[in-house]
Formats: sequence, structure tokens, C-alpha cells
Amino acid sequence: MTIPIDTPLIREGEEIRHVVRYTREQIIQFARLTGDTNPLHHDRQAAERARFGEIIASGQQTAALLMGLLASHFSRRHDGVPREMLSLNVNFAFKAPVFAEQDLALAWRVAEIERSTRRGGFIGHLDGHASVGGRACVVARATILVRRAGNGIA
Repeated sequence: MTIPIDTPLIREGEEIRHVVRYTREQIIQFARLTGDTNPLHHDRQAAERARFGEIIASGQQTAALLMGLLASHFSRRHDGVPREMLSLNVNFAFKAPVFAEQDLALAWRVAEIERSTRRGGFIGHLDGHASVGGRACVVARATILVRRAGNGIA
């Protein structure tokens, strides 16, 4: 089956959603693996003194999952359209703590796209967030390049 060349690689309004749940052990392990020695990520007493009551996930843990979701979706091939994706800029704001054993809803929405002749693809501007119970814990803004696989990303 041949995929038409004009098949969209990214669409304005396109949404990506995923739900994850950290265990306490995953929070501790991620902080250790990334060199984040902040005791709020592994010491319950320190978290209690800081009025969190329990350890909290490192901001970079949730940011990494948001970035991974973005990269996986826009480099997918299962729909017959092989893509490559490059993050050009991603910004995060940390609004509320993320605790273990809570459903964390990750989401991205393509706000705007523009063709990039120079880069041979499309520049996408996306808004993202990670929330618990409808409350945003992390908000994000990303600019990405999406193009057909095999063109080489520059």
C-alpha cells in the first residue's frame, strides 16, 4: 500500500493523551538515576517537614514522560506514514506536586502548525499538561519539527 505524499504528518487540534501512575519506588529510583538528591524525592520526613506529607516526584520525571509521549506519537509508523520528530524547544512550569499512587493524566494538543520548506517538514506548536484529578501539576509548551522519515533531520 502506497501512502499519498500529502498525508498529514501533524494536524492542528491533534491531541495525545496517556495516563500513568508512579509508585513510591519509581519516584525514588528516578531521582537516584538522574542524580537528583533533593530529599523531597526520597525522604518522607523531609517531605513532611516541607508540608507535602509524602515524597513527591521530581519535576524532571513528569517532564521526561511528557517529552517521551510527544516523541513517540510524532515518530510513529503504525499508521503507514513513517515520521521523524525533533524537539526544537520545550518549556515546563511546575504548578503542583505529583505524589505516588495517583493517576497522572498526560496530554498534548497541537495549537498551530506551519510548513518549513527549509527543514522539509512541519513546525508544530503544542500545549501540554500533566494533571491529577483535573488539577494541572505541570504545564508545557513545545515546538517540534515533524517530517517524513528518511529525509534526515537538520
